[in-house]
Amino acid sequence: MSDPLRPRASLRTAVVWDVLKDALERRVKAAGRDALDVLDTGGGTGNFAVPVARLGHRVTVVDPSPNALFALERRAAEAGVADRVRAVQGDAHGLFDVVERGGYDTVLCHGVLEYVDDPAEGVRNAVEALRPAGTLSLLAAGLGGAVLARALAGHFTEAHHALTDPAGRWGEGDPMPRRFTADQLAELVSATGLQVGAVHGVRVFADLVPGVLVDTEPGAMEALLKLEAAAAEQPAFHSVATQLHVLAERD
Repeated sequence: MSDPLRPRASLRTAVVWDVLKDALERRVKAAGRDALDVLDTGGGTGNFAVPVARLGHRVTVVDPSPNALFALERRAAEAGVADRVRAVQGDAHGLFDVVERGGYDTVLCHGVLEYVDDPAEGVRNAVEALRPAGTLSLLAAGLGGAVLARALAGHFTEAHHALTDPAGRWGEGDPMPRRFTADQLAELVSATGLQVGAVHGVRVFADLVPGVLVDTEPGAMEALLKLEAAAAEQPAFHSVATQLHVLAERD
């Protein structure tokens, strides 16, 4: 049975949520407190923030979109955690205009580095928001997954362009401003002094399998979830994942 506390018990979030939930449990034990202070940069409508709050933690969500923050507040209220979720309008560049440095046990930086002008600054700001023994959860678009997807769709020139483009884009029509390899993300994190604890590939197979197969074949969804979870930890599959997740800790 899927975990009811997952943001959505889906192929898109299951691997990250399982890793994040375990990390929060470890941080609770290490801190000796039942409730942690969590910062979710670019948290949008609360796909992760609301489930984290349902675990009992206090979550501050920083996002540039007022519409997303409005949806977040409504979602938090419907989930009964409005008192544990704070919505703040802002972005990664001006993060400390709206939140304090060193004030959080865990920082989520999901889907942010693809869009900021300076990814290194984005990671540095996320790390500077951590308390001395804090945990960083970093999620970003993977280069290899985009190359594989374009190639399998028959767009070989675009696949080659993504493979050789410094930003990992397949062309002018690519909606994603930037993609990363696992090594690039690990280097960005390591440069801040954090210790990379684990790297996971996210959506290794999910974006390649026909949706009709998953929706109609009995047991296919659960089987694919188990496959994704197993492949996520294998370095060989990081190079073809749609997204990459890095978990890091400050000593």
